[in-house]
Amino acid sequence: MRTRVQAALLLFVVIAVAAFAVPLLLFTASDRTQQLVLARSADLDRFASLMDQAEQTGDTSAVTAEARRYTQLYGEPLVVTDTRRRPIVQTGGIRAADPAVGRLLDAALRNQTAHPTGALRPWSKGSRMFAEPAGTGTRVSGAVVLRASVDTAAQDITRRWAAVLAGTALVAVACTVIARAATRWVVSPLRRLDRAVGQLAAGLPPEQTRAGGPPELRQLASGFNRMAGTVTAALEQQRRLVADTSHQMRNPMAALRLRVDALHRHLPASADRTYTGVTTELDRLETLLDGMLTLATAEHRAGELAVTDDSDARCDATAIATAQYRLWEPVAHRAGIRLALDTDTNPVVAACTDHELAQITDILLDNAIKYAGPHAEISLRCAAEGPHAVLTVTDDGPGLTPAEIAQATTRFWRSGRQRQDGTAGTGLGLAIVEQLLAGRGGRLELEPAHPRGLRAAALVPRAVTDHGDARHPSRGRLTAGPGTTAARRDPRGGAR
Repeated sequence: MRTRVQAALLLFVVIAVAAFAVPLLLFTASDRTQQLVLARSADLDRFASLMDQAEQTGDTSAVTAEARRYTQLYGEPLVVTDTRRRPIVQTGGIRAADPAVGRLLDAALRNQTAHPTGALRPWSKGSRMFAEPAGTGTRVSGAVVLRASVDTAAQDITRRWAAVLAGTALVAVACTVIARAATRWVVSPLRRLDRAVGQLAAGLPPEQTRAGGPPELRQLASGFNRMAGTVTAALEQQRRLVADTSHQMRNPMAALRLRVDALHRHLPASADRTYTGVTTELDRLETLLDGMLTLATAEHRAGELAVTDDSDARCDATAIATAQYRLWEPVAHRAGIRLALDTDTNPVVAACTDHELAQITDILLDNAIKYAGPHAEISLRCAAEGPHAVLTVTDDGPGLTPAEIAQATTRFWRSGRQRQDGTAGTGLGLAIVEQLLAGRGGRLELEPAHPRGLRAAALVPRAVTDHGDARHPSRGRLTAGPGTTAARRDPRGGAR
């Protein structure tokens, strides 16, 4: 905005200065030209008067002597003739027989005055011809032709134009400085306000916008500071409530689990079902607290990344996908699910951290294994697609309807079918994934798989590498199912 405002003001300055300078330059040249014409016209009048006296007295010595002294003093030749075009005096190499001089003499003998037209310029060179009749009234007693040099006049015009242009340049520089100062005065508060709005939109405490600029902007900045303080306080209280609640309940939950476990030894066999229900609900509550804390952390991190530059973050998405596949394969095997991996053999560098991409992969695989059902097939695919590194988890389970997909990333949302069959989780998993991806400028895409199931794709911007990324890499494929052995892991993830 600052550049555009300065450009507009500078354009106005240029137009205003040009509108003042151009007419002044033209007037200066025209005025000096007029001075030259008036001065030479006065000289011609004197020689015309001397020629008229010579014609009356028959003595041409006065006009001859005067003409020669004039040429010697000013270096400008002239010709004086009688009515029959006979030269009375010719000085400086000019001759009445010259065609150009002859035409001017003819015009003067017809009682016509000839003065040059057009204004001089600094680059004007050479001379101009002047002609005037001698005599009084309509009586013509001779003619005078003068060839005047324009070099001196052109030099004067050059000096005057230089002075005008120098003054114009000073005015333009002064106007430019004033325009820049005025632009800074108006735009700087707007830039600070825009930065603070971005911080507030990202959920971070915005910096206090200093009052400055016009009164309207100062009033706007003060109002924004008051609003930002209120909103920031409310957001911080909400975030702290979620985080503190999740954190502070860990110790009571741990103590409650110890007491329940200690109580189990003293319970009769008939109470085993009740004990199992209690521990199951404790597990769900612990998972819910973990999910809430993770979501609060993800939201805060997404807000930080929205207004800060963390362009150095990068990881090998192929390696992360392979590592998570090996950790989750035993879980899929125990659930009777066939898990396959499809990755590029070349590294796919994503603009995020290892931990963030691993967490996203864990949640998507956990959801797929939990809800696809026994004997399902799940594929984990990692590839480079245009500007994104895409990690896709596809299952052939019951999937979600389009209406359910639209709500799937809403926190605490769970499918009705999952609540009925008892497989529903916390409803925070996909909300966490969405926040982690949003913080890195990515997105989560959910769509039905064909012929059945769900496709969840996490799109993360690719990091810029020194050697570049292969656009058409070759692929490798790993397949795991019942009977495949791998390292055991007890992963935790959010619910769909």
